[in-house]
Amino acid sequence: MTGEQDGRISAAVQQEQARLRAFIRRRVPDQGDAEDILQDVFYELVQAYRLLQPIEQVGAWLFRVARNRITDRFRKKQSVSFSDVHATSEDDEPLSLEDLLPSPDAGPEAAYARSLLLDELEDALDELSDEQRQVFVAHEIEGLSFKQIAAETGVNLNTLLSRKRYAVLYLRQRLEEIYYEFTKE
Repeated sequence: MTGEQDGRISAAVQQEQARLRAFIRRRVPDQGDAEDILQDVFYELVQAYRLLQPIEQVGAWLFRVARNRITDRFRKKQSVSFSDVHATSEDDEPLSLEDLLPSPDAGPEAAYARSLLLDELEDALDELSDEQRQVFVAHEIEGLSFKQIAAETGVNLNTLLSRKRYAVLYLRQRLEEIYYEFTKE
């Protein structure tokens, strides 16, 4: 049954991918967002087959799911400029992750706080999708530019920017509680 399912999924993807991508791209201006939606739609298709949900008209079903994902994306989309993603110092210089953490030489309390924050960050990074984690680590921790990452991975620059944006938004939300824990007076 799994081989038959895989065959039907592959056939549906091959048959509908180009039309579905064009449909999404006409409605979503950012190519990275459009590709994310396309992947979400195909993921839903795989999930539906795995859960043995019968889909009679796969093409119509895919376009309906795409329409719903586009609607969801625009509902959730908040305007976050890319400059908001980066922390800056008082003189508008970008801060590195190291600059944001307590110094390990500032005593036992700072060392404990640093250790706790790094553990939380590591846990939060593990919760990201592989693609989001890879671009976040490459850009923020390894210091690579988006052009360098694109050249190394072959992934479109806009897709990388989109993945980084979603990673940052997730990490902000996920780490907000611990941040407030340490900034309480």
